[in-house]
Order: sequence, then structure tokens, then C-alpha cells
Amino acid sequence: MADIRPFSGVRPLDELAARIIAPPYDVLSESEARAIAAPNENSFLHVTRPEVDLPEGSDAHGPAAHEKARQNLDQFIENGWMVEDPQPCFYLYSQTWKGRTQTGLMAVCSVEEYNTGTIKRHELTRPDKEQDRVDNMDALDAQPGLVFLAYRDTYADVRTAIKLASASSPAWTVTTDDDVIHALTVVDDPNVVDSIRCAFEGVGALYIADGHHRSAAASRVCAAREGTGESAWFLAGLFPDSELEVMAYNRVVRDLNGHTPDAFMRALSADFVVTPASTARPTRRGVFTMYTMGQWFEVNPRNGVVPKDDPVGCLDVAVLQDRILSPILGIENPRTDQRIAFVGGIRGHKALSKRVDRGDAMVAFHMFPTGMDQLFDVADADQLMPPKSTWFEPKLRGGVVVHRIG
Repeated sequence: MADIRPFSGVRPLDELAARIIAPPYDVLSESEARAIAAPNENSFLHVTRPEVDLPEGSDAHGPAAHEKARQNLDQFIENGWMVEDPQPCFYLYSQTWKGRTQTGLMAVCSVEEYNTGTIKRHELTRPDKEQDRVDNMDALDAQPGLVFLAYRDTYADVRTAIKLASASSPAWTVTTDDDVIHALTVVDDPNVVDSIRCAFEGVGALYIADGHHRSAAASRVCAAREGTGESAWFLAGLFPDSELEVMAYNRVVRDLNGHTPDAFMRALSADFVVTPASTARPTRRGVFTMYTMGQWFEVNPRNGVVPKDDPVGCLDVAVLQDRILSPILGIENPRTDQRIAFVGGIRGHKALSKRVDRGDAMVAFHMFPTGMDQLFDVADADQLMPPKSTWFEPKLRGGVVVHRIG
């Protein structure tokens, strides 16, 4: 059972939505955030990246930054730039990009269901990042960002309820500078709200696609507040898996761990068949490509290398880590090793070859995207994916709707 609720969201005035909604807080450098926020007092980055309003060099995660975030959110509301709906609502948040639309239901989800595993996770969190989200929520008395949840698109009642809600016109539609069309529809008809809530009661599980730190922080804030009031619920966007696109999350490695190029290729041949690639992108699951020495290669595991009945071990990113990155290139912990970098698939294969050709790295690996079915299998088995296994596009914008918890 997925226990979801409508809520009285704080959202932009329709006419200000284009100026308020902003890129997610964690995809921008400080200089990029400052460049966007400086000419636009309405940008939600003033809330999610409050260091843009502090002197350069200020601690972006310290008390002063979190206090500034609270001041800025209060100002957004006091100025009437964002308003709170008078009654609990659901919201439909749709994004259209390159001819594909994904529509998520914005709701609040039960912290208790997160704690007990009905809402399933597949990644570890970093203590420092989790604590930063706790401090942020506590200071704001609000949850400014969505936890990105997915569910299997096999529930006819859910499809029917979402279709009924989609019949209403959007409150606003905005095209951002990355050519993504964003639209928000307010679902405030009590009958439609009830039909959605009842339909989701039949959903067996929800899965965190992105937002492990935000959900873990919401759980901790709820516990500190003894599970009372709105803190017992966290803001989420629920998307059917059929509408989601997972892109590759690629790897580049600075050096060959003391191997010469020929020795590296010989080491690979023990577990892989390595041949010149006809295309830079891998063409199927179970194979990845590699760029080194000015050439793309296809890397195909030999029989017996990939464990068949292990939902984590069979992932391409796990095979790469377990058979190449760790034993050959000496990268035991990709979370902390400074010799490896991760490149989102949105940047394309040329971003990988460019890093190698200019000498920033010796080898790059282009992965085949991890599938949503694989994410579900790992989470259902209560296991964890290797870090940086999935990259979702388009990214959910900040400032679409805020959930107040205090």
C-alpha cells in the first residue's frame, strides 16, 4: 500500500513561475548558481543555494547559509511571489523534452512507509550531505525539493485517476533554457483527489529514483519532531516507470594504475573480449565501450564473468567496478577515489573522448543505461547499486511546489 496525501503547497504565482522555478540545487557550481540568481531576485536558487546572497567564500552548508535560506523563503511568501493553496491538493508536474513527456503526481508520502521499506531505496547516503539536508529542512520548516519516486506502470486504477486529473488545464506552462517544457496542474477537486489517493492504495511499492539524501533527512527530521504534524510526510513526485528515461552514467579514469597501455589491454583480456568498436555508444545491455589510445573499443564479458542470479552483480556498472576498476585500475572506493570522475550521459560520448585526448584521463568507459527493471530488482532484493548507476533526464526543477512542515 502506498500511503499518499494531498497537501497545501506553496507555489509560484502563475505569472512568476518562469522566473521562479530553477535548476536543482545539486547540479550547479556556486559560480553557476550566482550567475543565474544575481540578475533574478525571483529565482528559487535564493532559497536552495542561499550562499549566492552571502559573500563569496562563505560556507554554503553552515548556519548562516541555512538562516539566509529561511529569510529568503519567508520573503518570497511575504512578497506574494509564492502563495499557499487554501486547501490540500495534489499537483501534476509534467515535463516534455525531445518529444517525450513524463508526468509525475506531486504528493506527500509517509515517512513511516520509508522507514519500513514500502518506499524502497537502492543507494547509500553520505553523512555530510544527509546532515546538510536535515539542517536545511529544520531551518526552513519546509521541504523545498522533491524526492523523485517511480512506480511500476501496471495499475489501471492509477492510470485512470491520473488521466482524470490531467483533463484540467495547467496553471502554468514554462519552457526553460534547456528546451524542456514544464507544466503544473493543480488537482483540487475533492472527488478527483479521493480517486487518486484510493488508486495509490493498491500500489505495492514506490522506489526512490533520485533523492536518497532528501528522504533520509525527512526521516530524521520527523524523528526529531516525534513524528508529529506535517513532518511525518515528505514531498515527492511519483512517476510511472514507462515514462522515465534513464541515461548512461559514464566513467573516466585519470591513469592506468602503473600499467602501460599494452599491459592494461592484456589484463582486460582475461575476463573480456576487447575489439575495435563500430560505434562509441554500447548497443546493448551487458556490453560497454572504452576509449583509450585515441580509439573506441567494445568490451564484452567472457562467459561466466557476469553472475546470472545476482541483481547487483549483473549490472554493467558492477561488472566494470568488480572486474576492471578495482582489480586492474586500483579504484577500490569510487565514492572517494579522486582518480575517477563520473560524466552524465546527457553530455554524450564526445565529452569522454575529449577528456582523454586532452590528457585529463587515460581511459573512459561509456556504459549502457541501467534499466528501471534493474533498479526495481535491486531495491526489491534490499540491495544497493554501485554509486552513480543512473542518470535521469530531464531534471526536476526547484520551486515548483514547497511543502511546509512547521
